[in-house]
Amino acid sequence: MIATVIKSTGSWYTVQTREGKKIECRMKGKFRMEGIRNTNPVAVGDQVEIEMDSGEETGSIIRIEPRKNYIIRRSINLSKQTQILAANIDRAFLVVTLSSPRTSLGFIDRFLLTAEAYGIPVDIVFNKSDMYSDEELKTVKELTLLYEKLGYSCILVSALHSGKEIEAIRERMSGKVNLFAGHSGVGKSTLINALDPGLKLRTGELSEAHDKGMHTTTFAEMFELSTGGYIVDTPGIKELGLVHMERQELSHYFPEMRNLLNQCRFNNCKHVNEPNCAVILAVKNGEIALSRYTCYLGIISGEELEKNYDD
Repeated sequence: MIATVIKSTGSWYTVQTREGKKIECRMKGKFRMEGIRNTNPVAVGDQVEIEMDSGEETGSIIRIEPRKNYIIRRSINLSKQTQILAANIDRAFLVVTLSSPRTSLGFIDRFLLTAEAYGIPVDIVFNKSDMYSDEELKTVKELTLLYEKLGYSCILVSALHSGKEIEAIRERMSGKVNLFAGHSGVGKSTLINALDPGLKLRTGELSEAHDKGMHTTTFAEMFELSTGGYIVDTPGIKELGLVHMERQELSHYFPEMRNLLNQCRFNNCKHVNEPNCAVILAVKNGEIALSRYTCYLGIISGEELEKNYDD
């Protein structure tokens, strides 16, 4: 039978059949022998074929259906392996904070880059608005102008003071498979609880010593929303290494650069120091944000494509 993986704990997977039945399954050993270099060959959101174990209430995953997309990163400890955060996603919500903890622009841009590569629309959620100073609120406004110009929806919200912004997110999630991602401590679980109080996810505190969140989500898990659709809560991302990206294609995943690709003098322009480069000209004219171009240069320079990032 065909089922959806809704929880992964490493060796066991909880799957849900189309009839709504939940079954604990293990992966057939052969999956580990097929050259798959992911630390998790089966991911939350995967559609899988299972067979029940003889005389047991458990089952085995015998096949993975082709994925329409996924969010992937390099494994933290095993740099040559990758980790799929979730598969078959309709929309991603990147939860960020300007402080406690701070989400860097580089991290935001790398997540957007990964989502662009796999055709996943992203909403940027600026959480903890009740904690921001006037200067930080001004920064949020500037970033909102930057990213909305590129086609990304931005929402300023406080998970502790739910209002029309929470309702706006809830409407965008309706009927879809939604991924929530971000650093530990940005308030993903609190926000999800505000969106659907019936889920009652566990929330954590910040580490005062490092202003970092304590991990409260150890494994990715998919939850059914009472308003329709699903939400995938992922562990806090500290490092986000890019995977399966070629340097010559990198600019295709920056919308503001993609729109200028046919205007450069050279067809194979890398937008670094070539003459008559439309991208470089746009940066000089303020049409492309310097922060975005700096991120691009850092990635295309070489090592950025091979190593993990640590914010």
